[in-house]
Amino acid sequence: MDALPTDAGGPDPRKGRLATNIVHFARTLRTAGLRVGPGQVLRAVEAVEAAGLRKREDFYWTLHSVFVNRRDQREVFDQAFHVYWRNPRLLEKMMEMLLPQVGVPEQEKGKQLSRRLQDALQPGQGEASKEESEPPEMEVEATFTVSDREVLQQKDFEQMSQAEIDEALRAIARLRLPVPERKTRRYQPARRGPRVDFRASLRRALRPEGLTELRRREPRRRPPPLVVLCDISGSMARYTRMFLHFMHAMTNDRDRVFCFTFGTRLNNVTRSLRYKDVDIALAKASSQVEDWSGGTRIGQTLHEFNNKWSRRVLGQGAVVLLITDGLDREGASGLAEEMERLGKSCSRLIWLNPLLRYGGYEPKSQGNKAMLPYVDEFRPVHNLESLAGLIAALHGPMHGADKRLANWQTELRKE
Repeated sequence: MDALPTDAGGPDPRKGRLATNIVHFARTLRTAGLRVGPGQVLRAVEAVEAAGLRKREDFYWTLHSVFVNRRDQREVFDQAFHVYWRNPRLLEKMMEMLLPQVGVPEQEKGKQLSRRLQDALQPGQGEASKEESEPPEMEVEATFTVSDREVLQQKDFEQMSQAEIDEALRAIARLRLPVPERKTRRYQPARRGPRVDFRASLRRALRPEGLTELRRREPRRRPPPLVVLCDISGSMARYTRMFLHFMHAMTNDRDRVFCFTFGTRLNNVTRSLRYKDVDIALAKASSQVEDWSGGTRIGQTLHEFNNKWSRRVLGQGAVVLLITDGLDREGASGLAEEMERLGKSCSRLIWLNPLLRYGGYEPKSQGNKAMLPYVDEFRPVHNLESLAGLIAALHGPMHGADKRLANWQTELRKE
């Protein structure tokens, strides 16, 4: 590919191979997970033509303005730009990762390229080398091995490659949420119901058929409302995409599902997620939300939810899923009061925290301490297995808090 221009000036993007290289660079970004279409490629070439090629920094920000639409895409774009357009430092770092025999310097440890970018730049390298090294005929005893599907179930969303993320999203789309039904105040006709339906019986008696047959009725059963409050702040950015797909699958699986996102403000994205096409649904939700990957004001957003939405969506034994890591920018100001009110307004409050995947997790932050005393269940949510465990827990009756949650709640009450 052509080298980037220096400060002294450069070639016209309409000449040479620069436009072709921009097209290949866009394909790399698309393979790494960014949504880059043909229209953006054309706009990128036109933007480079308009901005000129006098400085490398100008070229970087010109492409950045076209290809990057969200904050969580910045890191992937930055690494892809410096590797693809031949930044010597990052290219050397990438070669160190691709060659196992070359050691990584101490100062470079912890600065790894994005897993999705590695897959985009070197597609299928690992599989090809493995096939070449194996003999053509070999029988393997796989009695005690683990299948790829089981490994994917237990793999953290943060550690997945782009291909694994796509497979996980397809698995999430197939999830079903069999929440047990509850009795309502309304009745429905039944052959052997516990009550006599006098109105239906009188209508039946008006017919000229002789004997009067008593009609009976029973309470109507219906799944309770499900309310999802999902944290989309910067500390949760690595899991937001999976949670949005999970919320879309639940919204299209059953009725009376209400989805909210919160960071610095509360957003009702229920109508957006009701579209059957997941791409259209997420695009509408993204355009509706303005505080992606920002700060977190859990107390303030819960206060807005309790005042504006709780009476509308928390009737008939509603179940609330609160997805957050509990890190509050405002130091848990007013959070305990709002959590107490939320817990009393619903029949079941389940807190889903990605940090619970660590065995040594302890609720030491002020937000965690303020929230824990008022939740009914505290569960991890970081892989497909944890989502399946959540569905199993919702399907059955509530068994109370587990031992670890009960111990934390006891200690916090003593404090």
